Amino acid sequence: MSNAKIIVVGIGPGSADDMTPAVLNAVREADIVIGYSYYFQFVKHYLRSDAQCIDTGMKRERDRALQAFELAEQGNVVVVISSGDAGIYGMTPLIYEMKRERNSDVEVISYPGISAFQKAASLLGAPIGHDFCVISLSDLMTPWEVIEKRIHAAAMADFITAVYNPKSHGRYWQLYRLKEIFLQEGRAKETPVGYVRQAGREEQKVTLTTLQDFDPEEIDMFTVVLIGNSQSYEWNGSMITPRGYYRQDDDHAAKIGQDIMIHSFRTIESELKHPDIPLDHKWALLHAIHTTADFDMEDILYTDDHAVENLYRKVASGELKTIVTDVTMVTSGIRKGALARLGVEAKCYLMDPRVSELAQQKGITRTQAGIRLAVEEHPDALFAFGNAPTALMELCDLIRKGKAHPAGIIAAPVGFVHVKESKYMVKPFHDIPKIIVEGRKGGSNLAATLCNAILCFDDAAQLRPGRDL
Repeated sequence: MSNAKIIVVGIGPGSADDMTPAVLNAVREADIVIGYSYYFQFVKHYLRSDAQCIDTGMKRERDRALQAFELAEQGNVVVVISSGDAGIYGMTPLIYEMKRERNSDVEVISYPGISAFQKAASLLGAPIGHDFCVISLSDLMTPWEVIEKRIHAAAMADFITAVYNPKSHGRYWQLYRLKEIFLQEGRAKETPVGYVRQAGREEQKVTLTTLQDFDPEEIDMFTVVLIGNSQSYEWNGSMITPRGYYRQDDDHAAKIGQDIMIHSFRTIESELKHPDIPLDHKWALLHAIHTTADFDMEDILYTDDHAVENLYRKVASGELKTIVTDVTMVTSGIRKGALARLGVEAKCYLMDPRVSELAQQKGITRTQAGIRLAVEEHPDALFAFGNAPTALMELCDLIRKGKAHPAGIIAAPVGFVHVKESKYMVKPFHDIPKIIVEGRKGGSNLAATLCNAILCFDDAAQLRPGRDL
């Protein structure tokens, strides 16, 4: 029995080109090969003429392991074959467990193979360039409750996820549930999803789609599914997940900030009481809640129909070139990258030397004086208020006198005196797009973030804020 041993090998996904030299040498050494008959076709050309092949049939893994030990204990070199890697949902763990159970002296050797998810990944491009996990949807050995917990964990932790045993005749709904969980946990609808059927074999078929468009009906037990993470993207027909080597330092820092903001927006969206609202109102609402962490915004943020979208279109067309703010803090909070990208200037007149003189002459506040000067030079600007209700009231008066024709108004002054009234005064201007934080709440940060919502509205459909950070 000195030569007795069991060699467990993974023969890869099915192509001879994907078998390792160690596996081929083991097959050539075998007295007996044990496995499922379908896999014999991939190794028969490498067997000795006197080698014996024993088919144990499907779903007979324990019988296969027992027979391997009985034959090895008679002095044979027994090779147990699995597709892919025998250590991944394969025979290797069972062989080791049986060796322990039998207290056997038979030597056990394991040679890895190329797993189906690795082969599928190579065919799709480079989808597993960062942290990933592999989940089997088969509930024959694992309760579905446990599988579902693992799916939630993978989606929440932003793992690239390979899915084994995705579907069978009797197990038709689990892959639908997996897709639902990934979307619920905030994975973007445009996340790349690749799947490969019969990887490495003549019937091979490679498909690349998105999480939103992914159709579980196209999947069967011969298919491996790969779901990208938040950084994965499709390029030139390939699925790529960057590792980070080629990022510039500044780009890397920006990317981290963008990823955090994207995750925050998706978290907020998942917690809204009424998520089924028009996209442009939702976009402004997500910005407002992200800035304040105040879900009361759901009840107090008012937008005219299509106000955000229409104001963005004015910006994109070049019709709207100026944003005027009541205080410098609002101007400071508007994204400089977005302003530069769209050719828009953000101005506050509060520090203009003319303001103090005008305020003294007319007996008005400096913010009121600043708005008067702004209207003289930019009567058709987008006006954003985050601090001073008197400035907003001044603009309303100038509109009624025909001196101002704003492209839009963001009304978010904060406080206790004249704040509510100033917002009431804005609402009757039906022909001017308005965004209003009703009641006493508001602030410079809110006014600025609502400006940002307008400037980056073209990212709203993908829910990907943050490119101008």
